[in-house]
Amino acid sequence: MQLKFKSVEGSVIAPVGYRTAGVFCDIKRLGTGKGSDKGQKRDLCLLVSENPAAVAGLFTTNQICAAPVKVCVPRVAKGLAQAIVINSGNANACTGRQGMKDALLMTSAAEKVLGLPDGRALVASTGRIGVTLPMAQVLAGISAAAEGLGSGVAHAVHSAEAIMTSDTKPKTLAIEFKMGGKTVRVGGMCKGAGMIQPGMSPTGARPASIPVGLHATMLCFLTTDADVAAKPLQSALNQAVATSFNRITVDGDMSTNDTVLLMANSLSKAPSVRKTSGKEYETFLAALSYVCLELAKMIVRDGEGVHRVVTVKVEGARSFVEADAAARSVANSSLVKTSWHGGDPNWGRIIDAVGYSAATVVEDKVDIGYRAIGSRKTQWSLRRGQPTRTSFAELWKTVQADEFELIIRLNLGTGSALMYAADLTEEYVDFNKGAIADPSQAGSLGG
Repeated sequence: MQLKFKSVEGSVIAPVGYRTAGVFCDIKRLGTGKGSDKGQKRDLCLLVSENPAAVAGLFTTNQICAAPVKVCVPRVAKGLAQAIVINSGNANACTGRQGMKDALLMTSAAEKVLGLPDGRALVASTGRIGVTLPMAQVLAGISAAAEGLGSGVAHAVHSAEAIMTSDTKPKTLAIEFKMGGKTVRVGGMCKGAGMIQPGMSPTGARPASIPVGLHATMLCFLTTDADVAAKPLQSALNQAVATSFNRITVDGDMSTNDTVLLMANSLSKAPSVRKTSGKEYETFLAALSYVCLELAKMIVRDGEGVHRVVTVKVEGARSFVEADAAARSVANSSLVKTSWHGGDPNWGRIIDAVGYSAATVVEDKVDIGYRAIGSRKTQWSLRRGQPTRTSFAELWKTVQADEFELIIRLNLGTGSALMYAADLTEEYVDFNKGAIADPSQAGSLGG
């Protein structure tokens, strides 16, 4: 569905009836490791709907999942929420019973200070694995955030900062559009730069449609003033994430905390959406999908050390599953990613990665080419398994851009898949090599 969306300010508080605040409460001691030496960066936020909202969510399929994910899955399944409390600087993952107690305490503290019934608050965390939360600071931060709630642009900016870890910039978007003659808005903020290859599901389980190899932490929080019931809301989120966040990779690592949460509070007075069909549902799905894809691309572009972003398109596989396997194999190959960084159109590394993937591949049928973003012309480097006469200079020119497309045709069927991928740079290695000048400040051997 082709619709026109107007960008508006405010991200998660652009839709009617939402307030937010981001505060600093020193969850991760200043200067503790790379990515955290940012001074008094805000590290906790609250996002609140004025009234109870329908809710949908998707969560990491990592078999090791953080306490906030374990708390959220059953709450989201009930279809109703009104607040989300989020912290950065600590993942609250692999923290055992204490971690669960702390995650539940975060929700109950938010509910108490906001005057909400039990079970109406959700929780998300991002940061280092294996360290218990400093709950005195967290509880103080929740109180401070509740006092500072507002719906101004500055409030949205502060909250976007509060969820960041190794991100170099906030990632936000809000749009408005028409549904049944009424103005409706969808807003979102997300974070993520490393440990990025989400593959989320509504329960955190691994359905057949999500290959096992899917998934710092990816978090996304979405709001809308559309009137969408919980079941169609979940269906729309499933579809939107399948073509956005579940299609990105920076380093091929699946986080313990990946989470997408969406609240719909119905305050726009637009026509109600109660089923997964019809004009209103399709309009809302198109808008949500647009926001999710744009936010997902922001994550790849801001990946740790990233210089180039490559859209890997696999066509002509025997099935979607095989196309997906080939695309992920290429997108996560260290040799391929380093050649992208160097601006080298090295198709040999690409066909090698395709060949060791789980996809069926016939060497003398494979085509590989490069395409500039927005162009219809493909510079083919390989046709039917043989090098073409396209000059190296022409191929080299195409891959010098900050973003380009890689086209791989297996010519065996109709299956297709794509991934939004990043190059692998010296900066990524330097950032993640784990050098610690002062062991006393390390805190844990976690992620």
